[in-house]
Amino acid sequence: MRTAIDSSVLLCILRRQAGWEQWRAALNRAAEEGSLAVCPVVFAECSIGFASVDEALARFDALCIAYDPIEPAAAYLAGQIFLRYRREGGPRQQLIPDFLIAAHASMQADRLAALDCGYLRTYFPALALLTPSA
Repeated sequence: MRTAIDSSVLLCILRRQAGWEQWRAALNRAAEEGSLAVCPVVFAECSIGFASVDEALARFDALCIAYDPIEPAAAYLAGQIFLRYRREGGPRQQLIPDFLIAAHASMQADRLAALDCGYLRTYFPALALLTPSA
């Protein structure tokens, strides 16, 4: 089983924010069941605090998290669902990167570890979500 990871989860762990230990335990369990991956959007959002790309890659590697490029079909899906979201009056609260992360997980993984599940359940109803309690 492949688990994609949202920026919110990784930042929670990297910054040791409230709940980080539960998320780390959940990702450890997920790694035992398969592999962990991040798309380029998550890598970009989470690598800001590192001095170099090599340092960021080393930290991700230490967490057993692979870098996984977004396939064109997933990027297209993100655009189409984002368009639907905006046409339905969705506020600019959710941005295209959020939809890219979800579409990547939807098409290139089996589930997504994420904090914000509201829009995910609406616009990606078939996407399995990993939470610390799951």
